[in-house]
Amino acid sequence: MKNFLISLLFLIPGVLPAQPVYDVVVYGGTPAGVMAAIQVARMGQTVALLEPGRHLGGIMVEGLGGTDIDNHQEFQNSPAVGGLALEFYRRIAKAYGRSDEFEQVLRSKAKKPDIWRFEPHVAEQILLDWVAEHKIGIAYESRLLEMKDAVLKKGTAIQQIKLENGQTYRAKVFIDATIEGDLLNAAGISTVIGRESNATYGEAKNGIQAVTDHAQFLVKVDPYRVMGDPTSGVIPTIQNEPLGTPGDGDQHLQAYCFRMCLTKNPTNRIPFPKPEVYQREQYEIYLRYLKAGGKLYRPRVDIPNGKTDLGAWHDLSHNLYGMNMAYPGGNYATRQTVLAQHRQFTQGLFYFLANDEEVGRLAPDLQKEWTLWGLSKDEFTDNGGWPRLFYVRDARRMVSDYVITEHHVRKGNPPPVPDPVAVAYWPPDIHSVRRIVKDGYAYNEGSVFRDNTWQPFGISYRALIPKASECTNLLTASCPSSSHIAYGAIRIEFTFMALGQACGTAAVLANQKRVTVQAVNQKELKDKLLADGQLLSLNN
Repeated sequence: MKNFLISLLFLIPGVLPAQPVYDVVVYGGTPAGVMAAIQVARMGQTVALLEPGRHLGGIMVEGLGGTDIDNHQEFQNSPAVGGLALEFYRRIAKAYGRSDEFEQVLRSKAKKPDIWRFEPHVAEQILLDWVAEHKIGIAYESRLLEMKDAVLKKGTAIQQIKLENGQTYRAKVFIDATIEGDLLNAAGISTVIGRESNATYGEAKNGIQAVTDHAQFLVKVDPYRVMGDPTSGVIPTIQNEPLGTPGDGDQHLQAYCFRMCLTKNPTNRIPFPKPEVYQREQYEIYLRYLKAGGKLYRPRVDIPNGKTDLGAWHDLSHNLYGMNMAYPGGNYATRQTVLAQHRQFTQGLFYFLANDEEVGRLAPDLQKEWTLWGLSKDEFTDNGGWPRLFYVRDARRMVSDYVITEHHVRKGNPPPVPDPVAVAYWPPDIHSVRRIVKDGYAYNEGSVFRDNTWQPFGISYRALIPKASECTNLLTASCPSSSHIAYGAIRIEFTFMALGQACGTAAVLANQKRVTVQAVNQKELKDKLLADGQLLSLNN
């Protein structure tokens, strides 16, 4: 009854509960945050779900409809999907009238990538309906206050958090489910941004890459404003900086991009708009790529109803290497600027590919294909068919007493994990972080993906909790304590959902026993997760 009354208050604009003490407050309406909130509610405790933006679901409702399940020939990772994550995909299948087919895929262990895919608006409606079933209170546009007193602590325990809208939330346990790790940072918990050196954790794939083979330029592209003249400076999208010392750490992070939900359907298509600020010279590298014989990417149907989840994993696409550095640790205004820059560039790129006369002369088939596509009228309807967020593949990561590293991902003799709460089944997937000049040509630096040295691994509960000296009532489901390279194996949406379920379960157990999150009984946690269908290894 208490949860129901609180939920009703959340549904009335401008009316919120008068600073109750919740059992759990979840900050961030990502898939991890939604699953954490659902798990808390199912276990009978009160929960508030605070979303800094206006929509639940994070990148899954902003274009990422192909969430990396069974989409690679070399491996099948659907056996790692369990618990609430599996329930989410069951609901997806039901929404498309494919429930029987989905259950048959599970029984037969068939590899059928399309059964896991969805349109953004369908995913959002499923999450909204699911949260409503549990009478969970949601507060939108609820960003942390950008001041030192945004988080009030008593000793090592958070007492309350303050938001920009003037609201204050108190809870026994808090969960940071943002990708940016803003609550962690505001609470004084150790975090890191960027690539560690290989020496930091004895890794081999972290830091500056001596050689980047994956998604490397397939043709040689002159990088200089005046071709052949290094003194003339570099063209847009290229950073004028040296490679550096291989293995050294730096502040760079893998590129961000919009995941574009496009359609060819004439009745649902919005032609690519010309941005208000269109700078054709920004796209010089694409012309040089075509002139060098390169084949640029083009949209293709890969989610239901003839739509795309157009990502950017090619040698040249709308991944903007090196242009996101100000985002992870920036204030809200800085982040908005970076987001706007990415949108302006990407909108201009699509308009350029579909309309530029020189592109039409160099690659008529390419341009013809791009002209057939456009934004989807029935997606992102409050934003003109354009995603409201881009894909933040990596931002802050917590640094706790326990750190997941490349050693946990590597085949052979990985460190034992006696306290797993989920399974990571994805290679260390890092998109390049910079586009520089090497040997006189454009060069993408930093990508790590295709090799046969990795294996699935259990994610330790200790990676979700801070150092006890820093905070004793906060967990994170989306910024686990992990190195840059190891995070690349964790940052998959179904894994985040599993970590959200784990955090929600642990938060409730901590409250029930009145202990710190560090003192949660691991057997009780394991038993509850298993009872709720969570996969802790590929054998259970």
